[in-house]
Amino acid sequence: MLILICKNNKVRLIYQDANSSAIKAEKSKTNPYKIRIFPMNGIKPVVMQPIIFALIKERKDPPDRRTVFSPTKLREVQELFPEAKFLVESSAIRAFPDVAYKNAEFTVSEDVTAAEVLIGVKEVPIDFLISGKKYFFFSHTIKKQEYNRELLQAVLFKNIELYDHEVITDQNGNRLIGFGRYAGLVGAYNGIRAWGERHKSWFLPPASTLSGLKAMKAKLDEINLPNIKICLTGGGRVAGGAKEILDYLKIRQVYVDDFLNMEFDEPVYCKIDVLDYNKRIDGEPATQKEFFRDPTTFESNFMRFAKVTQFLITGHFYGDGAPQFLTQEDARNPDFKIEVVADISCDLNGPIASTIRTSTLEDPFYGYDPKTQKETNFDAPGAITVMAVDNLPCALPMDASEGFGDMFLNHVMPAFFNDDKDGILERARMTKNGQLTDRFKYLQEFVEGKE
Repeated sequence: MLILICKNNKVRLIYQDANSSAIKAEKSKTNPYKIRIFPMNGIKPVVMQPIIFALIKERKDPPDRRTVFSPTKLREVQELFPEAKFLVESSAIRAFPDVAYKNAEFTVSEDVTAAEVLIGVKEVPIDFLISGKKYFFFSHTIKKQEYNRELLQAVLFKNIELYDHEVITDQNGNRLIGFGRYAGLVGAYNGIRAWGERHKSWFLPPASTLSGLKAMKAKLDEINLPNIKICLTGGGRVAGGAKEILDYLKIRQVYVDDFLNMEFDEPVYCKIDVLDYNKRIDGEPATQKEFFRDPTTFESNFMRFAKVTQFLITGHFYGDGAPQFLTQEDARNPDFKIEVVADISCDLNGPIASTIRTSTLEDPFYGYDPKTQKETNFDAPGAITVMAVDNLPCALPMDASEGFGDMFLNHVMPAFFNDDKDGILERARMTKNGQLTDRFKYLQEFVEGKE
């Protein structure tokens, strides 16, 4: 018999096998496809070729164990999109072993050149880029990062279509996928670790040595925070992840005015956004829209928080031209009270003067001496203890991969099979036919080495 699998009134696949995964998925009510069965009557069906995707090995140093799809998530993707075929590049470092993908009935191989679309997490080393393919990964080029200029040049030279995870957005420019929640979770946990070690109160294990998020949270059950004030900046996924940790610890959230003016007999936190720690230079009332349109007309108003905060967690986005809100002068102010900064945002030469370098998961803490403006021991008297790890989600590779896979499945995979009706792929595509696409033409002089 002839089996037509249809979606959006379009024939997508033609099968002869009634035991296909699409049929099984339909029977299990997990598949949105309509299935129609017709007698063959001697007619030979034409079988459309599937899109072949490859889950690629992470090769950047230091090693990154994350992946876009776990074995169980990839099986879910396969059942939802039977038109797709998936290859898995063998990897000895991936959080999920090769055998787990094999057990989920995927082909694991050293050779994935048959794939049309290759999906990874971090930058692919130039020597491993395959000409003429479509790639998804974080390229770290959209802000003209000098260290990846040659990578973008190679992508263009090899006629690769590059889709950057960072610019997968909705029609309003809101990011749809990322690891921000996990950066916030691990960053807040590391900040609490730092507080305990600075004060010799507790010594929590690194998150990377634990089995996952559940185990990390369980370790927090063993501590009791003193009556301190914690300030959390930001309003996105990163800040949301950090807030999740504070809420797990049952730390009470308080209003800005109460945080600034009241004393408490318990630890409390306040979550602040750009208009809480910035104000218009001319003193007039401001809106967030005005700030994001032209932050140069604003100045920092953060010192009022620094006078009452002992523990700062940063989860904000810092844009070009925005005011520096914790300056060297602020840190030397006699009224400055911040002892620990968990700088999850980790912008070097950015808004936080004490962040003078990034740190690592293996050695996450260092001290900043406000008097000398130089690094010192993280627990030195008078120092600000800094946590500035820039790859925090790597500490929870399995949880982070599962979360990222959910977002990629929900927002990106449908675009391959619905003619990209929402423009997801079009907006994220940085290069095509050896040229920058229109949205990314601003990178042309950067590519040419002129800036």
